[in-house]
Amino acid sequence: MNAYLHRSEDRGHVNIGWLNSKHSFSFGSWYNPKYMGVSSLRVINDDHIAGHQGFATHPHDNMEILTCVLKGTISHKDSMGNSGDIKAGEWQLMSAGSGIQHSEMNQYDEEVHLLQIWIHSNEHDAIPTYQQIECDVTQQPNQWHVIAGAHNTAHMHLRQNAEVKSALLEQDHYLNVQAVHGLNYIHVISGAVEIGEHLVKAGDALLFREVAEIKALNDAQMIWFDLTEQK
Repeated sequence: MNAYLHRSEDRGHVNIGWLNSKHSFSFGSWYNPKYMGVSSLRVINDDHIAGHQGFATHPHDNMEILTCVLKGTISHKDSMGNSGDIKAGEWQLMSAGSGIQHSEMNQYDEEVHLLQIWIHSNEHDAIPTYQQIECDVTQQPNQWHVIAGAHNTAHMHLRQNAEVKSALLEQDHYLNVQAVHGLNYIHVISGAVEIGEHLVKAGDALLFREVAEIKALNDAQMIWFDLTEQK
């Protein structure tokens, strides 16, 4: 298999007390020109946020911002008038479009663990939108769940020719991967899997083009980004 393995230990690590974060790609104070994203995928931040802390109101534009809450509850508020909690097993997608202001705060005692994902939009200065769903993949294991995409079968509409899928694959079970758009980028959240001859463990990601089979070496949660190759 012709593939590139992005090891967890090559991610950036930023710890400012209330926020302990691993950055797959250059972000904020951590910069590495080798890691600037893959195709339209620009950010995967693995964030642990202490109780009663979080991200105060700040702006974004022309970015698809996807949040996957793995543990705890984060409280959202934005300039479109949306507000409320996003709990473990829930996903949020903000299409920032022409511009949005928002905050994401942990208002509770329990630490929040979430993934913050940014994908470049293919629509410039579109009307901002907000979407939120419950899709706890741990409750329906061993299958891909289409979280976001440009087609009607996705739970949330993504302004990009890409798909975001997620799964919990139980030990010794298999799942197939075949890109619709051209590139597969599999990010392992927890556990470990085999993809071809590659061992991909928690925090690692594998980039490849071929059809492949994933085998779980133990219970493993993953996100699959099906991305369009950029010329």
